[in-house]
Amino acid sequence: MEIKTINDFKAGERIEGYFIIKSIECKASSNGKKYFDLSLGDSTGEINAKLWEYKEEDAKTYTDSILIKVRGTVTEWQGNLQLKIEKLRVTDESDEVNIGDFVAAAPLESEFMYEEINRYIYNIKNESIKNITTIIFQDCKDKLIYYPAAKKNHHSIRAGLLYHILTMLRSGEKLMEIYTDLNADLLYAGVILHDLSKTEEMDANPLGIVSNYTIEGQLLGHITLGVKRIENAADLAGADKETTMLLQHMVLSHHYEPEYGSPVKPMLPEAEMLHYLDIIDARMFDMKKALRDTDGGEFSDRIWSLENRKVYKPKFI
Repeated sequence: MEIKTINDFKAGERIEGYFIIKSIECKASSNGKKYFDLSLGDSTGEINAKLWEYKEEDAKTYTDSILIKVRGTVTEWQGNLQLKIEKLRVTDESDEVNIGDFVAAAPLESEFMYEEINRYIYNIKNESIKNITTIIFQDCKDKLIYYPAAKKNHHSIRAGLLYHILTMLRSGEKLMEIYTDLNADLLYAGVILHDLSKTEEMDANPLGIVSNYTIEGQLLGHITLGVKRIENAADLAGADKETTMLLQHMVLSHHYEPEYGSPVKPMLPEAEMLHYLDIIDARMFDMKKALRDTDGGEFSDRIWSLENRKVYKPKFI
């Protein structure tokens, strides 16, 4: 059987391939029968998979972040492709596969992105804003080299958080050529800081795979953790109260709605711009990802992060 990658899957076909277990959970069906619910990934994408019959010892064998070989059938469930696993095993040396080749990663090198973002920080003129941003950004470096921006949604790839920040900075730089009254220092710092505490919110391994959310992440979330981090960095930098408060407002308001974690809506032009830069970058990433696996003249699968919308790929693209 031909080895296939996730972006080649079509409903109804039997496949064989190598995949990373991004998450695995033992669940029970309505009749009480236990099954494995897995999220499998490779360098081309991610798919939900089910193993309906398994042995008890399999629960110890199959865990997050291991590479497996799978045989199964591609099905469709609620508008999305799903894999019904018939057979699986952990890979060994005879397979001659490297786990790093099966991880979706940012299209730019981590060190390059980190230095590019540092260049924006270097150009911040307000010393308090620059110092706060520098302290937090440098403190996150070791994790930023590989951390994704999410567990499942936009930029859930290795070094996805760095890529998300850099793309937003570049977009913001262009928009400030039009909206010239915006304060560049505040906007750049807000872009850099808005999601940095996802490095505290999630547990991710060096492959960029999130195994779970931390206790702090579940109880507080990255927005609250980010506000606390700014407070601590401001104390170290000797920053004034208003500067600290403005940066905290940027982080607090960037999700816009209370149900998404923001207790306040933007009350600064820069905070409003930060929110929409975040939305634009997230949605463009998810649309690009969906269209990559869609033929011309066809609609994509439904995209959960876009309120379950489909996107259309014109024939001439």
